[in-house]
Amino acid sequence: MDFMSAMRLFVKVVDSGSFSAAARELDLNQSSISRQVSALEDRLGITLLNRTTRRLSLTEAGQIYHERATAILAEVEEANQAVLQLGATPRGTLRVIVPVVFGRLHVAPALPSLLGAYPELRVDLTLTDHALDLYEEGADLAISLGVPNSATLIARKLADNPWVICASPDYLRRRGTPGDPDDLVRHNCLTRRTSAGGSYRWQFRRPDGSPQDVDVSGSLQTNNPEALRAAALGGLGLSRLSSWTVGKDLASGALVRVLQDYEVVPLDGEGPVYAVTPTNRHRSAKVRVFIEHMAQWLDSHDPTRIQAPALPKGSNSGRRQGAA
Repeated sequence: MDFMSAMRLFVKVVDSGSFSAAARELDLNQSSISRQVSALEDRLGITLLNRTTRRLSLTEAGQIYHERATAILAEVEEANQAVLQLGATPRGTLRVIVPVVFGRLHVAPALPSLLGAYPELRVDLTLTDHALDLYEEGADLAISLGVPNSATLIARKLADNPWVICASPDYLRRRGTPGDPDDLVRHNCLTRRTSAGGSYRWQFRRPDGSPQDVDVSGSLQTNNPEALRAAALGGLGLSRLSSWTVGKDLASGALVRVLQDYEVVPLDGEGPVYAVTPTNRHRSAKVRVFIEHMAQWLDSHDPTRIQAPALPKGSNSGRRQGAA
C-alpha cells in the first residue's frame, strides 16, 4: 500500500463528503478508493470512517487523523512547490515594503537591472517608516534595518549598516574638529527626533570597547535623515547618519567623517540591513531573485569601503573651540 496515496484519498473522501463524489473529482473507480481507505484503516488498526448506505461520518480517531493528514499534505505540497520554484522563471507581482530613505537611495536604484533581467516580474514598492504587518498588507517581503522581533518572520542579513558623525569641510574649518565625543557638547549637533523635547544622547564605543555617551543639542531637530544630510552639507553642524545615507558625500569630500576611532552605537531601527519574509510562505522564485539581487547590489555599493578624505586644512581640535 502506498501510504501517502491512501492518506490523500482518505482526505479527499472526507472533504468531498462521499466515496462517489471523491471518485468523480479524481476520475477514479469508487471501489478502488474504498479498498485503499480500508487498507489504510487496516494498517493503522483503527476505524476512521463510519460507513452507512446514506452517509459517511468520522470516528473520533478519524477526526484526529483527518486534521493531521490535511496539515501533513499541505506541508508536502509546499515543500514540492518550494523546490520546483528554484528552477521557475520569476513572474508576477512582488510586493515589497522598505524604509523611506533607504528605499529611495538604494532599493529603487537597484530595480532597473532586476526588472530588465526578469521582464515577467513586476514590483509593487511601498516606502514607509511606519511598522507594517506583512501578513495584513499581503506583502511578500520587507527590507528592515535591524532584526524584527517576531517569531512569524524569517530574516536574512544583506549588509552591515555603520553609522558616522560627519560635517561639511566648511563647518569644520569654522568650528574645529572634535577629537573626543565629549567635545560634541561645544558643537552644533543636528539631531533626529526620537522623543518629545529634551536632550539627545549619542552613544559611542571607545577604542578599548568601553561605552561613552554624550548628551548633545543643536539648532535643528527633525524626524528625517535626508533633512539632516542637507543641513550638514549646508555647513550647519555635525550630524549622526547612516553610511548608506551619506556614503557618496563622504567619498566626494562634501562631508567629512569625524571621531573615526570611536564606534557609533546604533539605536533600535538602526541595525544591519535584512530581507524579511513571512514564515508561512516558501520563498518563491520572485522573492529569491529579489533577495539575491539586493544582496549583490548592496555589496557593490558598500559604504564601508569608502576611504574617508583627509580633514580640511586649518581645522582644530574641538577641545579648543568656544561654545556652540
